[in-house]
Amino acid sequence: MITAAQMRAARALSGIDQRQLAELSGVSLPTIQRMEASEGNVRGVIDTLVKVIEAFDRAGIELIGEGAVSREGGRGVRLKQAGADRNGADADPARADTPVQDSARGDR
Repeated sequence: MITAAQMRAARALSGIDQRQLAELSGVSLPTIQRMEASEGNVRGVIDTLVKVIEAFDRAGIELIGEGAVSREGGRGVRLKQAGADRNGADADPARADTPVQDSARGDR
């Protein structure tokens, strides 16, 4: 399954707007808009969902399902599990002091 939030995030990461996604997937713009406006998992015809997922795949976007492991390296985003402390309390303590690179400046 793909969620509306995943669709919006995938478009943002690939730098495409809704109209471009519609063209890449062969799905109408109103359908893309409806899919992204839904709550939680996107509902629709399986064939339509497959077309959108394949368009993201061709654009270099890997959609990662809940509990799934990413197949390849690369940048991306992932939501924490529901109920996880947004301040990192449930984060791996061994990684707590790991510096994060500022992608805009390249600093550590």
